[in-house]
Amino acid sequence: MGYPGSQNEFGQLGCAFLDTATAITPPTGRVFVAITFLEDTVLDAFNGLVAEDSEVFFGTGDAAHSLTTATGKEGTGGKQVDAANTFPKGVTIYGRWTNVELDSGSIIAYIGA
Repeated sequence: MGYPGSQNEFGQLGCAFLDTATAITPPTGRVFVAITFLEDTVLDAFNGLVAEDSEVFFGTGDAAHSLTTATGKEGTGGKQVDAANTFPKGVTIYGRWTNVELDSGSIIAYIGA
C-alpha cells in the first residue's frame, strides 16, 4: 500500500478521462489519488467512489470518519457520498479510490501508487 509519502502519490503514473455512465478502475496495485470534475458531476450511488480504506477515505458505499467517538485512525461526523451530491465543475478531490463510476458529468482521474 502506498499511503502519502510514497514516490508516486500525485498522479505521476497516468490518468484516465471518463464522460459516460460507466466505471473505471486503475491498474492492478494502483489507486486513483485525485479526481478533477470537468463539469457538474453525479457519481453512481453504489459504486461511484470505492475507497481503498473506507475508514480513512470517503466513498459512495461507506462514510469515512463516521464514528461517534474518535480513535487513533478514524474521526467523527463523516458522511457517505450519495446520488444527491453533485460535485461542481472545477473541483478536485484527493484520496485513494479503487473504482470510479459516473451517473453524469465528466472527470479526469489521476493514478498513483
